[in-house]
Amino acid sequence: MSSPLDGKKGGVFFLHGDDEFRKERAFQTLLERHLDASTRDFNLDVLRGTDVTVETLASVIGTPPMMAEWRVVLIRDAEGLAASSRTRAVIEDALARTPPGLALVLVARTGGSKAKFWTTLARKARSVEFEPLSPDDLPGWLMSWGQEHHGVEIEPDAARALAAGVGADLGILDQELAKLRDRVGDAQRITAADVEAAGTRLPAQDRWKWFDLVGERRFRDARRALPVLLDQGESGVGLAMSLGTHLLRLGLLNTGGAAALERVLPGHQKWLARRLAPQARRWTEPQIREALVGLARVDRLLKSASFSDEHLLEEWFLTLEARGRSAA
Repeated sequence: MSSPLDGKKGGVFFLHGDDEFRKERAFQTLLERHLDASTRDFNLDVLRGTDVTVETLASVIGTPPMMAEWRVVLIRDAEGLAASSRTRAVIEDALARTPPGLALVLVARTGGSKAKFWTTLARKARSVEFEPLSPDDLPGWLMSWGQEHHGVEIEPDAARALAAGVGADLGILDQELAKLRDRVGDAQRITAADVEAAGTRLPAQDRWKWFDLVGERRFRDARRALPVLLDQGESGVGLAMSLGTHLLRLGLLNTGGAAALERVLPGHQKWLARRLAPQARRWTEPQIREALVGLARVDRLLKSASFSDEHLLEEWFLTLEARGRSAA
């Protein structure tokens, strides 16, 4: 998949969003593309938008490379540039006429602002937004990151276990991947057993395995594991929404196959298309439709009634169990 960071060198790059880990790695990639280690000290300037003066900013941007083809100017906390019309003008001039041999990288949390400066920057710079990954994106990110940056394959169940045990901090996940890579050595393959053997503290009930129980129509097992999930901090509304998504994916697999589901899945979740295919074969379209109708009722009651989350979801599972016995 192409990225605005790919392609020709030089120009203005705008890295924004709340995911500090991926923003930093993106900058390091740009740095490696533009600068040689032998001349890096002469051709890298790091400024902060919150305290740089307009004179310094203009001078640094206008300085040509020394003994190299490129130089890189990194401006962290670029939000600070927006406070002054003069600093904004310097950046807007660089957008319109980037000096030869310059890669100007602005890093900020701001990105969704409708202020003209930010919309201009997002439109004219090579802009990439780095929003935090959702919990459902983490296993896929771990699998691709392990391959690309650690040269190791991490099995889907291992990626899920690591994400469940460590959480969403990508920096910590990266460190744990490095430790696991060293642990497996020449095997170059990380299994769920490796994750557990490394001492990762795993939850009593893995949420993804719980959704798989539902997909495999093991309703009694899923019902019995429900209190554990809720005790771990899951909410009834959140589980109902995720169950609905899971069932819709199974329905799409039934009607369009793995290719149809893969087309609509987010980038880090496309691997799920083939994994869920065996689950989809356990359902008929009417069964999925009935389950979704019942789940919509549960969702309404969760938001309005006085019944407990466990009671309403348990009732949904009991209904599915009864229909399964009747069909059998």
